[in-house]
Amino acid sequence: MLFLPALALICLLPLLALCAEDYYTLLGIDKSASERQIKKAYRTLSKKYHPDKNPANDTAHQKFVEIAEAYEVLIDADVRKIYDQHGHEGVKQHQQGGHRPGGGGHDPFDLFSRFFGGGGHFGGGGQGGQRRGPSMEVRIHVPLRNFYTGAAHDFKVEKQAICEKCEGSGSEDGQRDTCAKCNGQGMVIQKHMIAPGLFQQMQMQCDACAGKGSTVKHKCKVCGGSRHVRAEEAFELVVEKGMPDGARVTYEGEADESPDYVAGDLIVHLMQQEPARGGEEEGGRTDGTFFRRKGDHLFWREVLSLREAWMGDWTRNLTHLDGHIVQLSRKRGVVVQPGAVEVVDGEGMPVWRHEDGPEYGNLHVEYTVVLPDQLDQGVEKEFWGVWEKWRKKNKGGVQLDRDSGRPTPKEHGHEEL
Repeated sequence: MLFLPALALICLLPLLALCAEDYYTLLGIDKSASERQIKKAYRTLSKKYHPDKNPANDTAHQKFVEIAEAYEVLIDADVRKIYDQHGHEGVKQHQQGGHRPGGGGHDPFDLFSRFFGGGGHFGGGGQGGQRRGPSMEVRIHVPLRNFYTGAAHDFKVEKQAICEKCEGSGSEDGQRDTCAKCNGQGMVIQKHMIAPGLFQQMQMQCDACAGKGSTVKHKCKVCGGSRHVRAEEAFELVVEKGMPDGARVTYEGEADESPDYVAGDLIVHLMQQEPARGGEEEGGRTDGTFFRRKGDHLFWREVLSLREAWMGDWTRNLTHLDGHIVQLSRKRGVVVQPGAVEVVDGEGMPVWRHEDGPEYGNLHVEYTVVLPDQLDQGVEKEFWGVWEKWRKKNKGGVQLDRDSGRPTPKEHGHEEL
């Protein structure tokens, strides 16, 4: 009777192996991926699914472990060959024979630490009081259109990264020896004579190992033994609708890396880009390109001719930031005073993260009247005649020199002292 369950278990083993997710798929790479591509995929995914960034998320934790397992198998050329030929079961048998990928036990946090430092953790998440590195701040300028419609931008930052070749050891062969001068302490005690027979002891950083407590015989050819390099890293910046100018977006643990400390944060200051009058803009140039923003409101200056301001009967179509039309108009006989401001409700900026659904500020339109520099003689006579006729009909109308309340100018000159 025991024979049948055992036989069933043996039959199920290949199926269980098939159920495990393919390592290449897990890392999002092709089977022909290079060592550099494998490391890049691990760097990206391990930060995305790290338990410190996904607290109380068992699925993300499991994904983090699986990503580390996939990396350690594929980064070892011999184990990768076994995996390519025999799959998960072949790797399992290889490990049962005493061979472990990477030359040691499978600890996903230890692997993460080799890439990013910080004892395998982000920020304050269980790093045992390890020193935290400085944060980085950068400014990214985007056009007003993106603040209105929302957009995603890719940008790159050059920063200090742990050397991928030596995984932060600084050694070509991965070996570091205890410093003979400081015995691994990183500090030495030196005596200085400050007076005859009087000495002062000072604790100083060991100059043989630069305070690291260990030295390398064969320095890494990529980083020269410094354990880190300068490298560019790409990020995605999501601009939400209505975000304020100067908004801060924080990328936790994405500042300069070092084996000696936990990486600080990368802080992005989102700034509005001034429109260039002569250049082209992505998405096309519209009237909205030159809107001015103050908080949730937009401001625009519309120019009218003397005839339009005085007699009305005009229409303007403003093309907004997202391409929709805002129409301004006056009927015949409606006068617009110079400097008058019209408020168009709901045509301003989206209110950022408004709780009750989409909400918009207002568009403030200021009218500027342009007067002609010079009138033709015939036109000037016609205008003068119209004004004189109107003044006589209205008994002079309003005369600013008479009705303003100012003192009347004296006819004689200044009195002499």
